[in-house]
Amino acid sequence: MRPPVWVFHGDGARFASAVFESETDAEAWIERHGLTGVLTEYPVNDGCYDIAVRDGHFRPTRPHHGTAEHVAAFSPGWTRHIHFERGQPA
Repeated sequence: MRPPVWVFHGDGARFASAVFESETDAEAWIERHGLTGVLTEYPVNDGCYDIAVRDGHFRPTRPHHGTAEHVAAFSPGWTRHIHFERGQPA
């Protein structure tokens, strides 16, 4: 498995605004710009839903689990999430 990447999603943004190989670099960028949002660790080269099911982080139990809409909106709840307010960890 490849090392994860760090994705920053600003509050109220529709899309992520940055992707970093290093948590340290991501945090420095967030601080430099005084951003508010969430920095999330993401796996690379596989979907979050597939990894979660395969590795036992999630068990499909409802009819909509595994549908296109569910898989497309699935986030990696088992990875690290760091909330920031005005560039500082919250």
